[in-house]
Amino acid sequence: MTKPPDPRTHPYRADLAAEVLRGVVPAPRYVEGALKQVAHGATPLWSRPDASLGWASQLLHGELVRCYEEKDGWAWVQALCDSYVGYVHAEALSLYSQAATHRVTVPGTFVYAAPDAKALTGLHLAMNALVCVAEPGATFARLAGGGFVPACHLGGIDEAASDFVAVAEQFVGTPYVWGGKTRLGLDCSGLVQVAMHAAGGPCPRDSDLQMTELGTPVETGRDLDGVQRGDLIFWKDHVAIVSHASTLLHANAHRMAVASEPLRLAVDRIAKSGSPVVTIKRPATPRAGLKLFP
Repeated sequence: MTKPPDPRTHPYRADLAAEVLRGVVPAPRYVEGALKQVAHGATPLWSRPDASLGWASQLLHGELVRCYEEKDGWAWVQALCDSYVGYVHAEALSLYSQAATHRVTVPGTFVYAAPDAKALTGLHLAMNALVCVAEPGATFARLAGGGFVPACHLGGIDEAASDFVAVAEQFVGTPYVWGGKTRLGLDCSGLVQVAMHAAGGPCPRDSDLQMTELGTPVETGRDLDGVQRGDLIFWKDHVAIVSHASTLLHANAHRMAVASEPLRLAVDRIAKSGSPVVTIKRPATPRAGLKLFP
């Protein structure tokens, strides 16, 4: 029997499926879906339309989604940047109106009411949030939809960081939040995805998908000799980034934060909890200019 597509990255339910899945999965109704854009600074994505549940992920300002249904205040969507499927509050979305020109390149920034550091601030924008700049400026960029963002916090839509590990290191101390993808809270795979996207590399959302899709296996000895900066260490349901030959970086529930710690100490501690290392992968070097965000 053929294994059904992963519902995390393929939009189908018992009652509804995306038109592109016609002939792939059975459904009583297929829809094309409508292109929409995230209007909030960041919005949770749930696996089911129940806000009492923990998040599955987050969508960031300016990201595009394809919306397949709106019902009872919920929108069932698929994110274009990583194909992740889930439910968001419908009010967090707007009709797609303008293409992004710039991306936030710092862990976080704000939209200001005027081009003045003392002006009233409003929307908080996370790293990789997308904006449309109407008028660049030396200190502030004016957004097409209103408001101003510090120009030094933005990069061109196709610009990329040179080192995804250095990006991840900026989040040390960030609280651990399951499903989080901002400086207000991250989980282990969220940290990897945010950093990889900032560096221009494609990256799926969950650690098991990252383990399958990212990089090539690294052969190491018993003491994990041979690992290098940028390697990803995978356990069941967990991932960490090798920052140096003897140090790793990860968002973890042990410290409830993004933390840097000795590689051997972390590996031994996690093994004692019943989770040995499953594999180590070496991602391909992200390609500068790779367009991840339509």
